[in-house]
Amino acid sequence: MKQIEVVAAIIFHNDKVLCVQRGENRYDYISRKFEFPGGKIEEGETRQDTIRREILEELNIDIAVGEEFLTVTHRYPDFMLTMHSFICRTDSSELTLTEHIDYRWLERKDLAGLDWAAADIPIMEILMYS
Repeated sequence: MKQIEVVAAIIFHNDKVLCVQRGENRYDYISRKFEFPGGKIEEGETRQDTIRREILEELNIDIAVGEEFLTVTHRYPDFMLTMHSFICRTDSSELTLTEHIDYRWLERKDLAGLDWAAADIPIMEILMYS
């Protein structure tokens, strides 16, 4: 089974968390699901460098990367995903979607109201109650 290692940014602005929605995908189980933005680690990159690069590419915003939050390993039907999440902050809520179809800035208590990708659910649940 294919193994993928990625990073995810839990981005805060004014005590709200950024949630982004994926577009259509060849895998229906992650198509149009909400997630924490991020992406694949490239050779020679640190996890923090990857998050900064991916967020700039996907959302056109600068973030400050803080502490590592949670690492999740999830088995999807077609691949195994290891996702390292980090608490991040940004000074602006303005962004430009280049890969996602929608986004929301939500208070922690409202996170469960979205249809999340399975690998992101443990992160979302811990955020809601921390």
